[in-house]
Amino acid sequence: MDEKRGEINKDVFKNSCKQDKKFETKFRIWIEKDGKHVLGKGGAEILQAIKDEGSISAASKKLGMSYRYVWNYIKKIEHNLGEEVVIRGRGGIKGGGTVLTDSGERLLSHYIFVNKTICETLFNLTYSRSREFKNCEQ
Repeated sequence: MDEKRGEINKDVFKNSCKQDKKFETKFRIWIEKDGKHVLGKGGAEILQAIKDEGSISAASKKLGMSYRYVWNYIKKIEHNLGEEVVIRGRGGIKGGGTVLTDSGERLLSHYIFVNKTICETLFNLTYSRSREFKNCEQ
């Protein structure tokens, strides 16, 4: 960008303007505590499924994951966070049920907020850039 005139240097984007191929910008986010991974996309999907379904068993079936995998993933989240993220009820004929703790709710809400904010920002940046590319000389 030419800071004096506030204009974009079109030569920088010239090759991009000639390309017919579409491209996609991607990103990954995760939450850490003390340098340890706490929650990423997969963990957020697990917590959301538990919140929606009310049990680890139903959540694992919904996600196509084994009960053991989901159980171990939750234990890993809790270990790295240092707090429980779910309250487990004992099983039985009617099943025990599982709900998110306040910490689990806050963690999931924070992940969703950050992910949504980044998605919206990226969309807005990509959209404004695509208009610039359309106006670029070829």
